[in-house]
Amino acid sequence: MNTKFSSIAIGNPVLKGNTIYHNELQTFTLKGAGENMWFDNDEFWFVFQKVKGDFIFSANVQFVGEGVNPHRKIGLMARSDFDANSAYVNVCVHGDGLTGMQFREKKGENTDEIPSELNAPQFIQLERKGDTYIVRISKDRQPLITVAEKQFDLGAEVSIGMFICSHDTGVVETAKFSNVRIEIPAAEGVDGYRNPSPSRLEILEVASGNRKIIYETDEHIEAPNWSRDGKFLIYNSDGKLYKFDAETMKPEEINTGFAQSNNNDHGISFDGKTLAISNHVEENGVNHSIIYTVPIEGGTPKRITEKGPSYWHGWSPDGKWLTYCAERNGNYDVYKIPSAGGKEIRLTTIEGLDDGPEYSPDGKYIYFNSTRSGMMQIWRMKPDGSEQEQVTFDNYQNWFAHPSPNGKWLIMISYPPEVPAASHPHNQRVMLRLMPADGGEIKVVAFLYGGQGTINVPSWSPDSKKVAFVSYTY
Repeated sequence: MNTKFSSIAIGNPVLKGNTIYHNELQTFTLKGAGENMWFDNDEFWFVFQKVKGDFIFSANVQFVGEGVNPHRKIGLMARSDFDANSAYVNVCVHGDGLTGMQFREKKGENTDEIPSELNAPQFIQLERKGDTYIVRISKDRQPLITVAEKQFDLGAEVSIGMFICSHDTGVVETAKFSNVRIEIPAAEGVDGYRNPSPSRLEILEVASGNRKIIYETDEHIEAPNWSRDGKFLIYNSDGKLYKFDAETMKPEEINTGFAQSNNNDHGISFDGKTLAISNHVEENGVNHSIIYTVPIEGGTPKRITEKGPSYWHGWSPDGKWLTYCAERNGNYDVYKIPSAGGKEIRLTTIEGLDDGPEYSPDGKYIYFNSTRSGMMQIWRMKPDGSEQEQVTFDNYQNWFAHPSPNGKWLIMISYPPEVPAASHPHNQRVMLRLMPADGGEIKVVAFLYGGQGTINVPSWSPDSKKVAFVSYTY
């Protein structure tokens, strides 16, 4: 994780602050004082980095302790310079819960604000897109709401960072910032396929929502699987598959023989012995994806599907079947096939894209995503294709529902509604969302920059407490 932050006291407060970074938890604890951040003068503690161009700056925030002044403040800021009367814009959370965009448009002017109707959020976000700054917030694991969008000329390079102000010259307040992420989105016209981004391999603790970056690389990696014994992850990068050891925290290439054009549709059998892969091959002048199986330790791939394109997504718990998305005669549908090879069986026939089929751990259902309702939503059916029923009904494009090993939860990736239903592109602000497997309220467990490659395949830890995924930044 990039921890190259510097700290400074803005406005010369009587009591200085300090910053503690917890390396294991990847959290920041800020202590700071300061009379106020208002009118034409600011006093506060600032933990910052210099950034040029567009960015998405996010964090979970909370005050530590009851505090003294209800107007104490924490948040995320972009600032022109370190003078007390500098131009700036922030997302600010007060001790009494009041939240909004605060800003000083020009140096020396008075501060202004755009308040939010939602108070005391747990997650806040400040984005710069050109000269436009956008404030978004979330409370109680709900989707982000936009508080304000406003243009400011703060200069090409700004200092972005976390801040704390006690609103009392004789008091030091404390706040915790977690899941701190600075994401640099793709430039205009940059395509995720032609210009793939660097990657962050992350582990999400589902109950708390805490995220930990375990590996950062300039290479583009995708779709982590978690081994059945919990000792390693498997992901793909540049056509190859890699084993990422949980102890050494280093990747090692898996021998997949002639299969050197693997995509992000791969996964491990329930007994942990076999890996299903989707490898692109050139046949009769057509390059398409074919499903193979290979021993988990590597070896010579065995071809399973005769026809392509075929994209693997699930093993049956008894290891006898593979389920996948395939295009036949212009239609993308869900199929299954014996894991030893044989005749494929079509399970869905309704017009529209059906994708991402995955067995529940008890083998009673196959979950999949479908555009048949007009939006991409999660569905499920019996393993023979019968009793197809819709599971999600909201205004998001929901993809790749992965059942937890204990059968209690589904985790999915959700795109905003403006993304076309049949598309799951790179370089998007997306959500990972959690839903009880037997139905119920869907909660957001992570906001991130990602999309294609983030969580295409099963990635739960064996104990159903954590999920592995990939986020991206340029």
